[in-house]
Amino acid sequence: MIKSQVIVAGGGPVGTFIAYCLAEYGIKTILLEAAGECETDMRASTFHPPTLSYLNKLGLANELIGQGLKAPIFQYRIRSTEEVLEFNLEELNEDLEFPYRLQCEQHKFARMFASKLENHENAEVLFNHEVISFYQENGSVNVDVKNFENSEEFKCDFFIGADGSNSIVRRNLGLEFSGFTYQEKFLTLSTTHDIQGYFNNLSYVNYVSDPKEWFVLLKAPSAWRMLVPVNEELDDEYIVSDEFIDKIFEKILKVSNKISTVHRTIYRVHQRVVDKMNHDRILLAGDSAHINNPLGGFGMNGGLHDAWNLAGKLDAIINSCANHNLLDLYDRQRRTIMNDFIQAQTIRNKRMIEETGDNNSTSEWNRMRDIHSDEEKRKEYMLRQSMTQSIKKQGEIV
Repeated sequence: MIKSQVIVAGGGPVGTFIAYCLAEYGIKTILLEAAGECETDMRASTFHPPTLSYLNKLGLANELIGQGLKAPIFQYRIRSTEEVLEFNLEELNEDLEFPYRLQCEQHKFARMFASKLENHENAEVLFNHEVISFYQENGSVNVDVKNFENSEEFKCDFFIGADGSNSIVRRNLGLEFSGFTYQEKFLTLSTTHDIQGYFNNLSYVNYVSDPKEWFVLLKAPSAWRMLVPVNEELDDEYIVSDEFIDKIFEKILKVSNKISTVHRTIYRVHQRVVDKMNHDRILLAGDSAHINNPLGGFGMNGGLHDAWNLAGKLDAIINSCANHNLLDLYDRQRRTIMNDFIQAQTIRNKRMIEETGDNNSTSEWNRMRDIHSDEEKRKEYMLRQSMTQSIKKQGEIV
């Protein structure tokens, strides 16, 4: 039987980050990943200012920044009228250590931390190790793992499920995953084509409103990334076909020439939060505990904020003999932020991007125009959208 103080399931951004934070605290940690390497998932690509501040405390912010693009400006656009509301995080220079979003593919983050873990005296990374089952007994957690055709047994003081939205840890705990699933499918496309040439003054982060054909345009170092909604009744094979992709670009860019892509992915989008993130010595973080729509870039960052919070509490418990009730506080803090901030804000963001932008009293766009025109409201909104306000709120929860 292989023993460790903490075992983390999941080698994505959240799993690699929490494993590294724990190892830096001197806690013996094993990271288990079912795949043969960190996935090259292109889904998330935005790192918010508080996340960069956490990385800076580890002395690693500049390493990631060097792999990404600084994006202080984000824009809301109305497709039909070409109205643009622009927000610039540089207005918050006095409030933010990093007054910009960093656009960087999430797999770069995960691979950066996985490589550091492989050379860390307190950590071990095991790829091709799939968690099958686990149980708690006598103040520890036993974990059964499949390694190719062989089974292995692991034992730890704490077991963390950071294994994504289809989490085996969450499912084996039998937890409710309360919330809902959006009707439409979401299609993400990546292209190295010069998208900026089709728009006036396009920023690196753009949300374009339209009741039927809204879309998001984000610039990552390797490509422009586009997110569009797709009728759920369409067949997946057709959605990723050249014929359908050509129609998407024709509608968005208003051109008939073919635009090549380097990546095409379909996924379903949910708004869900587990009813509890700590279960004695078994804990959840990231998408295993909460998922939301991608409008705002809160999903991965929220998971990384889980990781930072939980690692600090496990450090206090393991290294300073703090009371295990700290894990109840982890649950209260992170689920409150998920329910009161991230879920509410992402739902509101989606409602806005589906509007026409008409000037009426119930319009999200009208509310946003009012925010944009008022300096105090504008700064407050940017603090919220940058997730700075949610981190402050977390500290007030006891």
